[in-house]
Amino acid sequence: MSSTLTQRPVRAPAGESAAPAARHRTRVFASPEARWAAASLVLFLAALPLRPAGAPAWLWGPLYAFAYATGGWEPCWAGLRALKERTLDVDLLMIVAALGAAAIGQVMDGALLIVIFATSGALEALATARTRDAVRGLLDLAPATATRLGDDGAEESVATACLAVGDTVLVRPGERIGADGRVVGGASEVDQATITGEPLPVAKETGDEVFAGTLNGTGALRVEVGRDASDSVIARIVALVEEASETKAPTQLFIEKVEQRYSLGMVAATVAVFLVPWAFGAPLTGSLLRAMTFMIVASPCAVVLATMPPLLSAIANAGRHGVLVKSAVVMERLGQIDAVALDKTGTLTEGTPRVRAVRPLDGAGLDEDTLLALAAGAEHPSEHPLARAVVDAARERRLDVPAARDFTSAPGAGVSATVAGATVEVGAPARLLADTAGPARPHAAAIAGALEESGHTAVLVRRDGVPVGVLGIADRLRQDAAATVAALAALTGRGPMLLTGDNPRAAGQLAAEVGITDVRAGALPQDKVAAVREWERAGRRVLVIGDGVNDAPALAAAHSGVAMGRAGSDLALETADAVVVRDELATVPAVVALSRRARSLVVWNLVIAAVFISGLVAWDLAGRLPLPLGVLGHEGSTVIVGLNGLRLLREGAWRRARSGPGR
Repeated sequence: MSSTLTQRPVRAPAGESAAPAARHRTRVFASPEARWAAASLVLFLAALPLRPAGAPAWLWGPLYAFAYATGGWEPCWAGLRALKERTLDVDLLMIVAALGAAAIGQVMDGALLIVIFATSGALEALATARTRDAVRGLLDLAPATATRLGDDGAEESVATACLAVGDTVLVRPGERIGADGRVVGGASEVDQATITGEPLPVAKETGDEVFAGTLNGTGALRVEVGRDASDSVIARIVALVEEASETKAPTQLFIEKVEQRYSLGMVAATVAVFLVPWAFGAPLTGSLLRAMTFMIVASPCAVVLATMPPLLSAIANAGRHGVLVKSAVVMERLGQIDAVALDKTGTLTEGTPRVRAVRPLDGAGLDEDTLLALAAGAEHPSEHPLARAVVDAARERRLDVPAARDFTSAPGAGVSATVAGATVEVGAPARLLADTAGPARPHAAAIAGALEESGHTAVLVRRDGVPVGVLGIADRLRQDAAATVAALAALTGRGPMLLTGDNPRAAGQLAAEVGITDVRAGALPQDKVAAVREWERAGRRVLVIGDGVNDAPALAAAHSGVAMGRAGSDLALETADAVVVRDELATVPAVVALSRRARSLVVWNLVIAAVFISGLVAWDLAGRLPLPLGVLGHEGSTVIVGLNGLRLLREGAWRRARSGPGR
């Protein structure tokens, strides 16, 4: 082993530069919308049993009145502001419909409508606040302070925001790097998964580029600052997420696309139904009753329920199977996608390096288990992810791992220890073979090269200076990855694209295994956003599936974004429209198929609602529709479309979604 090996440095204690600061998370009731909605719900639930129980009106009446006031004042005020700008939105129309229902004695129905709208607004406000929290928390990845080196070598602790281009900073083992720049001294491994998504730490030495917010390994680095803090890659990720969130086209449910025309038409028709008969001498009371009946039967309650129950039922069904869809708008949009881009590490793969190949050299006298146990003994004291992979592999095979003495480690090179009376070295083949002679050298180099060509990270094992075997380590493909890729291709009519910050060789190998032909490797966050926008400029509605901080800008920019939940970063989970909580990748195409089924039910429900509304309206205009019968027809249509939408709650709906695209 090279004489540059030194004792493994002790990891710096956790502090402000060793770990990101705790991220602030907006509480549920921190927003006024949530507090008003909760108050309205409590008042509604308190009043609900009183009237059927025969309680006097003075007891339940004020409770309903306060439920109307607490839940309805904000959407009413927003609707009035919109009205001032000569627009009429569905919120104001719902308030008017709720008040109209109360005016003719349907107090409970109107209060329920108010509670539904208030709760929806509160959930939207909370989701927006949580996304802002995640974006702000991303900046905590970069340490608050850094150790700046003077010309005389003196160390000075300064705020990272004060670092200037050309400054030299010292990054100790276990610390996060404070600025983008280049290594000018030292060697180490750096975990830069937050930026590139690479599953394994990357060896860094003089001349290599490093990024702010990435985690240094076991060696010390001297880094020359190359960018201001405001221009670092981590800061640009924040800017990309914010820009994508702000410029993303406002989403609307299907029915909201005709909101203005329907609202204006209904208001105008109600006024006409009242004024025209009255102007021709009809009694005021009769004209007002006819107009009130018209407003009730023409109100969009059935239309709203035609839209929401299928989408909410689909959300509930998906939630039971481990997929959190954040809103009805998201559920609708998922069914519109016609192109998919997937991340590699943590999405198509498990995100954890594992020993995939054990290759003893001919003549070494070792079998696979003996070679693996020998390597695990030397690696056992190490904290490196590759070392943990070797030790875990030995434990999975239930091997006896021998104890190690005289352990030393060299960043970027490997480890050395005395195991079973022999000096065992485990490390990078290029480093260990550089000072190796003998017939085993070319054989070891050939095996290592073959493993690296197949997408593995090769690790050489040397005993008493002689190569005895090579280990191949790689991130393991998810079992359902290939089937998921095929299902997404069938749903969208085109193969998915692989977007990864990993190296082209590893990306190409994995893409071939799962059947992906469009591969974009070595992609930084801004490159992923550019690829998504390129597809969208071509008219595609892109679904992005990822898990890391580096995926968040693309998740925000895409038509729809899905994050893998088990190991997903906070920013990815908050930015995404849906989260796969159980990390079952195969649920993604199932949710897309379920969304398409929900959209189909929405259309059928709208047809049913339109038939009922048009029939009742025609009756009221052509004859005299009795108010109780109008209310019965209106409520009946509401119940029918509601029950139809609830069909997606059944287990069979999920099974059909899993069985094939478009089912």
